[in-house]
Parts: sequence; structure tokens; C-alpha cells
Amino acid sequence: MTVAVLDPAAAQDPAWRQAFSGMAETLAAPGGSGRPYLSADFTAKAPWVAYIADGGPGAEHLFFALGQEIRSEQAAEDSTVAMLQVPTEQQSQPAPWALQGDPRQAQPVSPPPQQTPPPAQQTPPPVQQTPPFAPQVPAQPQQHAMPAPPVSAPPQQVSAPPQQVSAPPQQVSAPPVSAPPQPAYPHTAQPVSAPPGDPFSSPVRRIQPSPPRPPRQTGLWTALAALLLVAAVAGGVGAWGLSGDGSDRPATTPTAASSAFPSAAPVNPGLKPWAQAALRSPEERALATVGPSMVFVEVTFTGYVRNKQDNALLRKTPITFARRCSGFVVNSDGHVLTNTQCVRPTQDILLGNALGALANAMVAERTLPAKDVAAFTRTRMKTAAFTGTAPGTEPDAKLYGQLNVAKGDVTDSPAIPGAVVQSLALDAGNLALVKLDQGNLPAAELNPSATIAADTSLLILGYNTTDTSYRSATYTVASKAATVTGVDAQSPVQAFRINDDLGLYSRGGIAIDPSGRVVGVLDNDILRPDKANRLVVPVSTMAGLLSTAGVQNTLGDADKVYRSGLDAYFAGQNSTAADRFGEAAEASPANLLAQVYRQAAIDSGGGESSAGTPGWAVPVLVAAAVALVAGLVLLVMILLRRRTTTA
Repeated sequence: MTVAVLDPAAAQDPAWRQAFSGMAETLAAPGGSGRPYLSADFTAKAPWVAYIADGGPGAEHLFFALGQEIRSEQAAEDSTVAMLQVPTEQQSQPAPWALQGDPRQAQPVSPPPQQTPPPAQQTPPPVQQTPPFAPQVPAQPQQHAMPAPPVSAPPQQVSAPPQQVSAPPQQVSAPPVSAPPQPAYPHTAQPVSAPPGDPFSSPVRRIQPSPPRPPRQTGLWTALAALLLVAAVAGGVGAWGLSGDGSDRPATTPTAASSAFPSAAPVNPGLKPWAQAALRSPEERALATVGPSMVFVEVTFTGYVRNKQDNALLRKTPITFARRCSGFVVNSDGHVLTNTQCVRPTQDILLGNALGALANAMVAERTLPAKDVAAFTRTRMKTAAFTGTAPGTEPDAKLYGQLNVAKGDVTDSPAIPGAVVQSLALDAGNLALVKLDQGNLPAAELNPSATIAADTSLLILGYNTTDTSYRSATYTVASKAATVTGVDAQSPVQAFRINDDLGLYSRGGIAIDPSGRVVGVLDNDILRPDKANRLVVPVSTMAGLLSTAGVQNTLGDADKVYRSGLDAYFAGQNSTAADRFGEAAEASPANLLAQVYRQAAIDSGGGESSAGTPGWAVPVLVAAAVALVAGLVLLVMILLRRRTTTA
């Protein structure tokens, strides 16, 4: 086939496009010259028309009808192409057709007999014809300079005369007239061979290929994004770790079974502030502050019951009984404040306890009916005495103190032996100062400036048990909120009463203010029918006893470190808290609450760093810095590569 293509420059002129399409349609019409085309695209950037090669002259006839001639040009690589161009002197002429109405009715216009030089300012673009070729016929091409519909016929050579037309086509407004017929095959032109490879090739490529784009740097940008993301996330996590701010609450609440050190046995502090108050509340902190100083006090008395008149023994074997109560450490060297009637009772109290023990033994031996116990005791109170091994001597008394969880009748470790240093009588305050034979004990702090009035809210602490077996019962520290109901103005020590109590063994326990400092000691209220421990001896009485004994209420170094750990823990600084609690537990092993709270701080996100900073924080920050630097270097490389590619 042969294909006629309108040059893209000429195609920019609507008149040339109409002339090209109109002439093709006219020649293909039944009344035309009988040149039907195989395929065409008049809307393309370079309109084209394809003719079957064996059907006679096609493309060249279209150009002849348009008033254009064919000339040959030498193509690259010794190939030749047939070119149909507007002669140089005609490049300034307007389009040869002024189509009126349907382009199918347009007829070629004969050139004038005289040659008229064309105006210099007008340039009708050239039209090209390509030689025949044999590829397959595509669909109508879009936006291609020279489409090539294929046919199965062999390629055909097209001759192009070298001469130029002497007169340019003119635009007319009158009805078109037939131009003189022109030869379909000018004999003056020599046939040339069409190149087999590219039938539309020319010495100068009309379409220049775009320069290849540089390869996209998708991988580099992905790596850059990943590095910056790592830097941002790691930097944020590391900064959070260095700030020492953990959660406002522990990830897992402290438990008595928590272990401070992996190899240590589970510890039980007896007191569980986290279970007796809202988590990380002021109440929990107050209980945790003073809780480690609580002491379970037990005094065992051994002696003989005799008749006062003749010193005859009511029982030949010695009688033993124990008195149990609460106390608290006031000095880390082992000084404890407790209740006088517990550790150094009066003779009447001792005799009453001894007679009660004797009566119980006689009931067990079936020598005394159980219904007669009260009468037996009441009768013997006036005629008997409780003495040591010899008449007139004091019965033997052994005192022991236990911290945290305590058990009755224990004389070995963890029980700590002690002795009464000084005591106040019942009407003077009923307080006793005891010295335990062990140091580095956690101490409580007194609040000598406390002002107690009606409706004052306090927290009370003391030992209690739920066991029914007295001899081997287990005792733990209990706590409860209480309110002051009034002050006993008739009492020599200005004691005040509260609205609740913790049980029989809480005497010698303490009342504390919201900061965890001691403002009073619990005692039994003898004016009540049940003798409940609802009377509170004020802190002024405690201070007087300590002053008389030459003992100061001071906190040890371990106590101060423990309190700083509480400050950090309740501020959410778990790493610092874990370090401080560990230091306090090591200096004062009896402070099991320090060990439990240390584990709670670790479980809440606290690390092992001695400076209060989690050990992972610094490496994470270093990794973030490395990722950031690497990301910046990669960004510079990408920008430099892009600049080089653009240049």
C-alpha cells in the first residue's frame, strides 16, 4: 500500500487539513476519479490516508490532485524514500482549497496560467507520501506522525518527479472546477526503492525520542523513610525513659508475694497498703510510710500461784501465760513504744491472768468444772499471789518483738528479744519504752505539732488476728480510717477518743495523720463496757517519755532513702523508686515493704539503673541518633544524584 501523510506543520492550518481530507473524500466518491482509500485518520496530528498498492496510483494521485508533485530524496543507510513536499517557492501560499459545505464535493482547482510569486509571510507546510510497505493494518492510529496500515500485497515502488510546480495552489470562492488531468505516473521521474525496514524514515527524524528518564530512586526513598521513622520512634521512647516518668499506677499492683530479688524467697510484710486504700492514693502512701515500723509485742510470764497467808502453792508446776499487743519503732537502733499494761502489767492484772490460766488447766484435767471458772478466779483474787520461784519474788518475764507477719509463742528468729526500759502508769499515759536487741529497724516519725480536735480524720494501725487458736495464731497489721469523737478533758494526758477500733491486740498501735506521722498511741478505754481500744494517748505524752529516757525520735539513713523511694513511686518515677527501695531494703532487711514496693516499681516499668534511669533508655537514644544521621546522609545523596542527573 501507499500512504499519504500531511506534514504536522501543515496540519496546524485548518484550511490544509480540510483540503487534505476533502480531496481524499472527493477522489473516493463514486463520481470522483475512483481512488477509494483503505483507511484514514483525518483527526490525527498528522492526517493520513492509505491506499491499496495494486489498485493503481493512490497517495501520489492525491498529492497530484492537491497540486503537489513528488520528488525523491536519499535517506540514511543508502535507502530511498519518496517524498511529497510543497516546493520552496510555494511554502508561503495559503491552502489550495476553500471548502464550502461537504468536503466530499470539493474539486481540485487548476493553477493560474501565470506564475505569481507567493507572499513571503505565508508558509503552507509540506505533505509527504511514503512508499508502499507490507506490515499488518492497525486500528486508526492516534497521535502518530506517520501511521502505516498494513496489507498483504507486496510493497510497491513509487516514482516521484523531481520538478517543482510553477504556480502555487490558490484559494477560490467560486464553485470548484476540474483541474487538467495530470499523469498518474510522471515519466520524467525515476523510480526509487522503498526501504524495507522503515518506510517512513527520512534524513531528518521528525519525531525525536524523549531522553531516557533516570531510574526512579524508590528504594532510596523507602530506606530514608524507614530511617526517619526509626529515629522518631526510638527517640521518643528513649526520651520517655530518661524522663523517668512511668505510668500513674503500677502495671501490676504490689503483692505480699512479690520478690525483691529473683533468688530471694517471697516476702510478706504483713501490711498491704495497696489493698487497704486506693492505689497510689495519699492514704496508701501514709500507710506505706509508717507500716514498716509496726511491731508485734509478746511478753511471756512464768511463775507460781500461792496463798498469801501461808505461801502454799495452789499448783506445784509453774504457770505460764502471754500478753500480746502492738507497738512501733521510734528509733532505728531498736527502741519501741508500746502499751505499759501489755509489757509491765500491775500485780492485779498478773494475778488475774495467772488464775485464769490455772483454772483452764484444771478444767482440762477435769478437776474443775468449766461453769465454776469465773467463781474460782474471783474468789482466789483476794487470797492468792503470783510470784517467782520464791515467795515475794517477781515472776519471770521474757519479751519478744516481731515485725511484719508475726506468730504467737515464737522465741526464735524472726522474733527479736527485748526488755522494758521505762514505763508510765495507767493514769500517766500507760506507755512503755522497749529496747529490742537489733538495729537497722525501720522507724516511724512523730508529729509533735499535731492538733487533734473533734471530727479530725485519722488512720489507725495495729496488729490483729482472725485465728481462733490463741497459742499459735498468726498476726498481721490492720488499718482503718477513724474519726475523733472528742477529747477527754478529765484525763491527765488529755487523751482523745475515736469512733472505731481494730480489735483486742491493737493496743499499743498508732494513729497517724495524712502524711504518715504518728499523732497518738491506741489504748483500751476502761470507761467503755467492752474496754475497746478506742482511746488515743497524744503525741505529747510519747515525747515526754522519750525525753525522760534520753531517746530521740530519729529516722535512720535507710528510712530516709525509703521515704525518697515512696516520693518517686507515688510521683510515677518508677526507675528512681526501684533504685531507692532496693537501697533501703539492703540497708534495713526488716523493711519488707521496701522490697515489695521495689518489685512493684520494676513491674511498672522501672529499670535497674543506679541513677534512676532505665538501662535501655540510653542505647535506644543512641540508636535513634544513628538512624537520624544515616537518614540525613541518605537524603543528601539523593539530592546530589538528582542534581547530577538533571545537569
